[in-house]
Amino acid sequence: MPQRSPRALSTSLESIQIHPRTPKTPRSGGSRYAPDDVIDEVELSLLHEDEETQEQYRLQEEIDHLAPAHKPISAKDKRSMGLLVVLYLIQGFPLGLALGSVPFLLREHLSYSQLAIFSLASYPYSLKLLWSPIVDSFFIKSIGRRKSWILPMQIIIGTIMLIISFNAEEYINSPADHIYTISAAFTLLVTFSATQDIAVDEENLAYAATCQTIGLNTGYFASFTVFLALNSQTFADKWHIPRLPLGTYLQFCSVFSFAVTIWLLFVKEDKETTEEDLNIKTVYKTMWTICKLRHVQTLCLLHLFSKIGWAASDAVSQLKMVEKGLGREDLAIAVLIDFPFQIFGGYIAGRWSRGAKPLRPWILAFWPRLALALAVTLVVYWFPKPPIHLGFFVLLVIQTVMSSFSGTIQFGGISAFHNRIADPVVGGTYMTLLATFTNMGGTWPRFFVLKGVDLFSVATCKIKDELTMKAAECVSEHGKQACKDVGGECVTERDGYYIVTAICLGLGVLSVIFHMIPTARKLQSLPASKWKVYQ
Repeated sequence: MPQRSPRALSTSLESIQIHPRTPKTPRSGGSRYAPDDVIDEVELSLLHEDEETQEQYRLQEEIDHLAPAHKPISAKDKRSMGLLVVLYLIQGFPLGLALGSVPFLLREHLSYSQLAIFSLASYPYSLKLLWSPIVDSFFIKSIGRRKSWILPMQIIIGTIMLIISFNAEEYINSPADHIYTISAAFTLLVTFSATQDIAVDEENLAYAATCQTIGLNTGYFASFTVFLALNSQTFADKWHIPRLPLGTYLQFCSVFSFAVTIWLLFVKEDKETTEEDLNIKTVYKTMWTICKLRHVQTLCLLHLFSKIGWAASDAVSQLKMVEKGLGREDLAIAVLIDFPFQIFGGYIAGRWSRGAKPLRPWILAFWPRLALALAVTLVVYWFPKPPIHLGFFVLLVIQTVMSSFSGTIQFGGISAFHNRIADPVVGGTYMTLLATFTNMGGTWPRFFVLKGVDLFSVATCKIKDELTMKAAECVSEHGKQACKDVGGECVTERDGYYIVTAICLGLGVLSVIFHMIPTARKLQSLPASKWKVYQ
């Protein structure tokens, strides 16, 4: 089953840049393809390894070119597309809050160590492979395979957001007292959104990937870019509009989720057209068989550490800019400008990744990504005092666009490589497994990076030049205010952000030179037979 994903933002959505789909258990006959595909596979098996690879690319290009002409969009497909866009939109609402805007709101009152606790909320979206076979296997036939999970998930998501909305302002204004409650609530939101995503999967609709890109990105940007701007008092005063509180926005999202749930009650789900054996034990066994392949293990290890070089930059840099005076509405504008460049980057990456060396763009993009991680660190270091002049803001936008573009190029290369090596007999499970390790490579470092910033920071509270106290809480806005209340001023003697960034960049450069590039080239040169599960 092909992977479908929007390109993630450099701030928080990095952890979900590749969208793991529900792995399907292969039929008992051994292949999930239709008769025409089986014929193609038999023909390819008569070719030599290099000829087979080139012929696969040729056939795929012909299929991509001819498919739209053979099957125009029917009225039924248009209705299905509209429904899919709305369902993905609902997923984007909580994800945009949990991975985008809420960390920026919490940063005004929490230390980076406390933010590290909240960052754990993003983990479930990268780990949904672990329970996706369960979602795909258990359902109520009278309701439908997908609706059996989508309906309760949307009700739960809407209910959680409604409950949070009643105390949202208290949580945001005094998050230190509620950090575990906030983290648990958003972890549940992300978990149920991930579960809904598994159930929403529609592999029979040719335009499902487009629907996902439109819906998920729209919901994410609404909760991140749009909400972050409307929540800013400065933005509200500038445009003479009322400020949008978090509680009000959560109530809107909740009502929207409930309304779509009611709509779904009147939508009849198509009956299953296949007789696939959706045996949970078989799916997990297949996953384990794939993991036992030596080259798959090498690739998964490569994925887990491939993003370490810019982990600190992605996790902390924009938070630091906001801390130094960048308006949240300015940040939202920068991210919004970046969006069309992500789409263009995806197109370029797709074309560049064709051919016998799909990892070429992934390899080459390492250097600009590392250089841009260093550049954004320097931007933070030389960040001017507010107000930010136009020239510096343009520089910030250019840096954001270039970083996102190079990341999209890498995404296209690694996705093309996954498509090339995945054994077609278990293609869905194979692709989902590789996508999960790719996601985790951008997710797991965040907790340690945020913890490290506070660990290496040294700040003191100076009171009237007479008394100096080492104050760990001077790393948070709440601690700075507490110091100010006693007549003191927080002075940062050493900012751990620069140390953590230097460590990540150093590890990134060394790993790219001595491990990432040599290993990637070796894996790319392997024949397709080395990646097959069933020889």
